[in-house]
Amino acid sequence: MTFPVSQAVVLVGGKGTRLGAITKDIPKPMVPIAGDVRFSDLFLENVARFGFSEILLMAGHLGECLFDAYNGKKILGVPVRVVVEKTPLGTAGALTEAKPFLHDRFMMFNGDALFDINLRALDIAAQKADVIASIALAKVDDASRYGTVILKGNLVEKFLEKQPDQTGEALINAGVYLLKKEIVDEIDHLPASIETAIFPKLAAKQQLQGFDFEGYFIDIGLPESLEQGRRELINVVTRPAAFLDRDGVLNIDFGYIHNPKELKFVEGAIDAIKALNDAGYFTIVCTNQSGIARGFYTEADMNLFHAEMQTQFMQHGAHIDAFYFCP
Repeated sequence: MTFPVSQAVVLVGGKGTRLGAITKDIPKPMVPIAGDVRFSDLFLENVARFGFSEILLMAGHLGECLFDAYNGKKILGVPVRVVVEKTPLGTAGALTEAKPFLHDRFMMFNGDALFDINLRALDIAAQKADVIASIALAKVDDASRYGTVILKGNLVEKFLEKQPDQTGEALINAGVYLLKKEIVDEIDHLPASIETAIFPKLAAKQQLQGFDFEGYFIDIGLPESLEQGRRELINVVTRPAAFLDRDGVLNIDFGYIHNPKELKFVEGAIDAIKALNDAGYFTIVCTNQSGIARGFYTEADMNLFHAEMQTQFMQHGAHIDAFYFCP
């Protein structure tokens, strides 16, 4: 099985011209949602909880604001790097700037839209076929604002341009992608849009998959959708939570267990965690680890054990949002 994707790349370079004066002095993703809480704060926390080891922000317009706010910081323990484009390169061109930092596989996001799904499930779905790109699709009641996506099985057959008079339910590109680094080789001119220049080319070569997910979707690019976000987003990211003990509940307890090689899950534990993830719960482990105080192992040993747990969960489309322990 392919190792779970560990890098999140977020495109935060748009000018936000449709928001007018709201984005005169700040990048569109940094617009306030509730008090001092910015859309980018909510968005990045929601990404970080899925077990990524790095978040890479690709900034453009007013990128120094994003650099000052996030570069070198950690969000839920995940380090953030901000790369600022020297000139506008488009959503595909940004990847040419990021190429030295990209992993072989990475998840990419449009930083002005939030699609509230189990991101680990996209990683698993994407591994079912050897293609360069996979995209998460949202079903919307009114597709007039968006271009729509036509599938043949799980392969994207074509994209239809947005039509203001289009009514009825349709699948749209939700701005969440699982990509291979080789997608950069498909970029033959700059600036370039990944949506209009690269994805149609990949679809023609049967190198683009699409997967229909159910979840809350919002794009804050219009004044009315931004106001919708200000009404709804705090409630969206406020979730029920499941708190689980570790030893004897998730993994078999052999007594002061800490060696990753000894990890063996209780039957049904992985399925249970994925069910909680899919249902939208924060899933949190709270564990007594008195073996640290007794000198049987170190906190670093415990962290390695938790990392192995997280890796094995992610290999099945599941994840733990946070580990808490008493040493």
